[in-house]
Amino acid sequence: MSEQPSRPAPIPLTLLTGFLGAGKTTLLNRLLKDPALADTVVLVNEFGEIGLDHLFVEGIEDGMILLASGCLCCTIRDDLIVTLEDLLRRLDNGRVAPFRRLVIETTGLADPAPVLNVLINHPYLAMRFKLDGVVTLVDAVNGMATLDTHPEALRQTVAADRLVLT
Repeated sequence: MSEQPSRPAPIPLTLLTGFLGAGKTTLLNRLLKDPALADTVVLVNEFGEIGLDHLFVEGIEDGMILLASGCLCCTIRDDLIVTLEDLLRRLDNGRVAPFRRLVIETTGLADPAPVLNVLINHPYLAMRFKLDGVVTLVDAVNGMATLDTHPEALRQTVAADRLVLT
């Protein structure tokens, strides 16, 4: 009887979200300086044709993927799937260094629900990634006003299993 090849352990995936200006990129920069996160790949999504946050994320050029063709929550869900599948293919073929964690930083305008839907319900992605958490940053000074006036911010907060006040 031949043995089936063992499946790789699912890679922990954290969704980092928060409204515009909440400090997602700043927090990510600080966290990535921790040696414990050295084997982390970051996927940055920016709304619009040209992303800006990648200009502020330092020291992870080889481990960062930028999706700049739209918002993860709507127009580029297919791009997200293709990007994650391609990343896994390159990992399996040894064209990408092994990594222990993936962080997806959404644009401040993203509704995380469609992104979570893809991560949970896509059979291959759900097998290869383990959703580790949804971390939402909230501006401590302007957070209440933002939640009152921007439905996206409220959806981000409701989806979170961890809130970080900035």
